Amino acid sequence: MAHYKLALLGFGNVGQALARLLLRKEAELKENYGVTFSVTGIATSRHGTAIDVEGLDLERCLAVMRSGELLDDLSKAGKPSDAFDFINHCGADMLFENTPVNYATGQPAVEHLRAALEAGMHAITANKGPVVHAYRDLTELARSKGRNFYFESTVMDGAPVFSLFRGSLPAAQLKGFRGILNSTTNLILTRMERGENLDDAIAYAQSIGIAETDPSGDVDGWDAAIKVAALVNVLMNLPLKPTEVERRGIGEITPADVSRAKDEGKRWKLVCSAQRDRDGVIARVAPEMVPASSPLYAVEGTTSIVTFETDVLGLLSVIEADPGPHTTAYGLLADFVNVVRA
Repeated sequence: MAHYKLALLGFGNVGQALARLLLRKEAELKENYGVTFSVTGIATSRHGTAIDVEGLDLERCLAVMRSGELLDDLSKAGKPSDAFDFINHCGADMLFENTPVNYATGQPAVEHLRAALEAGMHAITANKGPVVHAYRDLTELARSKGRNFYFESTVMDGAPVFSLFRGSLPAAQLKGFRGILNSTTNLILTRMERGENLDDAIAYAQSIGIAETDPSGDVDGWDAAIKVAALVNVLMNLPLKPTEVERRGIGEITPADVSRAKDEGKRWKLVCSAQRDRDGVIARVAPEMVPASSPLYAVEGTTSIVTFETDVLGLLSVIEADPGPHTTAYGLLADFVNVVRA
């Protein structure tokens, strides 16, 4: 029976969803995969830090977060000076890095993951930044240390996008892909089809916690562009930065545009695509009117879809409905299980 000591850097909605999922799946992990676990460290930016190399009580940690109190009182160690001090003293075998994304540089998440790997930990993240800015470096470092760097939750939450090619599609070459990768803009466009203007649709998305206070990352297409770059970097093995993705958001789409598309039997979608060519790859994020014959046409609300074109299977689509912290948490758990299997 293998035992893994886990540390969580970042304990917001996703981190707490992961904790609840670990508790729910604890018996199943032991029975089906021969693995037990303890959480030896949790670090947050606003609610303190707790370290106990013998294992924290996850139920108590979740209760503390619900109460708005600090985790510090649950700690059996001195308060770390920063995230790197936490990584070096949490005594974990595996780090889950779930800090906010930095589109421009991927920092400080890149260095968090690097520090974990250097310390001999497996590194798992839901943060897109490190995948687009340091995928090759972190993958090579993990290989040199005999560890794994996994990131299933970075695109389409818990849907098996990266692991599909890593495990189920050996020797398949990805020629291109096309899909809807930003669920927030898809929800906004769906609301506009129901009669709302852009601002009202954004306000609704903010009210249910789907859109940020500053929605520009979604509306301007940056979140979609970084996801395109992540897929190209990993699945096509071609270096691509988000700034190299041709990008246009949905900010200029009006109710009149939506009505025109409806009259033509089409729907507006923020389409993400990449296609290999002789010089590398052509990558694009832009709103398009898609016809009813497109697999993207029926994708509504917060649902996402990506259709892969390979050299061996033709077209293969993955669809994820109703994403949220719980599905992102599953992607992290799946990475944990894949580490165990590896």
